[in-house]
Amino acid sequence: MKKDIIIPKVEGVHIVAFQEWNDDFMENSWYAYLVNDTDNLLEMAMVVSRAYGLINGEERKTGTFRHAFAKVEPRTAVKVELLENNVLQLNNEFMLSYFANGQLYDKSFVFRVNTINEKATADLPIINKRGVFAN
Repeated sequence: MKKDIIIPKVEGVHIVAFQEWNDDFMENSWYAYLVNDTDNLLEMAMVVSRAYGLINGEERKTGTFRHAFAKVEPRTAVKVELLENNVLQLNNEFMLSYFANGQLYDKSFVFRVNTINEKATADLPIINKRGVFAN
């Protein structure tokens, strides 16, 4: 039975992080975005995020956040959440589920410990800025 379940591969959809001005903190802050670099409409997109890891030898984890987007248009990006400086030293996981063309897609993206930084930036699609791709 399991062999009959077809899970399509997620392609052209990314979780990325890049810096934007934050009026509350009066500095550039890292934000996570969902990027749809496809010609397909993403429907009922759900992003579940959390951070976990070790800080000074102690196990740390954040709460779990859920973000829902009814539609993510083709060739667009939507802001998911602010990544506070404290969580950049943890693994930041984003579990994404969405429907496209009548099929369910699911993928987990992770920014590993300290990989969100200026030295790791690359050109991002759609946004036309430099940022970091989650793996």
